[in-house]
Amino acid sequence: MDIENKNIILETNLKNQNLINRGKVRDLYDMGDTLLIISSDRISAYDSVLPTGILGKGEVLTKLSKFWFSLTEDIVPNHFISDKITEQYSSLSEHVDVIKGRSMIVKKAKPLPVECIVRGYITGSGWSEYKKQGTICGIQLKDGLEESEKLDTPIFTPSTKAEQGEHDENIDFETCVGIIGEELANKVKDFSIQLYSKAHDYAKDKGIIIADTKFEFGLVDDELILIDEVLTPDSSRFWPLALYGKGRGQQSYDKQFVRDYLTSVGWDKKPPAPELPDDIAKLTSEKYLEAIDLLTG
Repeated sequence: MDIENKNIILETNLKNQNLINRGKVRDLYDMGDTLLIISSDRISAYDSVLPTGILGKGEVLTKLSKFWFSLTEDIVPNHFISDKITEQYSSLSEHVDVIKGRSMIVKKAKPLPVECIVRGYITGSGWSEYKKQGTICGIQLKDGLEESEKLDTPIFTPSTKAEQGEHDENIDFETCVGIIGEELANKVKDFSIQLYSKAHDYAKDKGIIIADTKFEFGLVDDELILIDEVLTPDSSRFWPLALYGKGRGQQSYDKQFVRDYLTSVGWDKKPPAPELPDDIAKLTSEKYLEAIDLLTG
């Protein structure tokens, strides 16, 4: 993928537009009947936004999400309407350098207050819990699993959705039912596992293992739809298939690369986050670009 915008975009202050939320990565504008989502080049780790941007990251997130929305719409509808922003809203033409390639017009939805995580391999916090008690989010697993090993079947391990700067907390399925109700909980569980399974099989054919991922869902007139980003290096663990081996940690295409650097310099995971050196930022950008090229050709 060629990077269309050569400048790092950290904030998108669009004149005369209604900015309603600035998240860790995306800026959200109310366009009346729809929403405008702009993915910046910000990167977060351990719930803190880093002061260093990653060139091209916002474009990768947008284009990869659009790709997956199209590939999985047979499983569940999604919020994507268009990426032809200036054609739909001529008032945004003066901001084309900021929004080009990194923006989507989407449906307005009421987000569910849980994050829907699917794990296909045992890694990260799941591996830490398993070593202590043989479970992941209360789900009992068989004995003898190794780090990074593929699970027999993907598991659904939801979490709370924390405010920026706070930590999401893993919850069991019963707690998820208590938050959103049994019917919705069963629907998002089923959809999440179907989405993950289809994406995992597709990506593996392209040379990438999707170890785990996070989905978000919302309601539009009581219809459940897939929202936010989907199956990106920000919301998933992407591992190179050619380098995979159980029993150890894995190299990755995602922001685990940044997390590893922050750990190596002894950051205590409390804001403010440190700057990234130029070489780390450049390598991270290259990882994101390599991932989208492999997946979309």
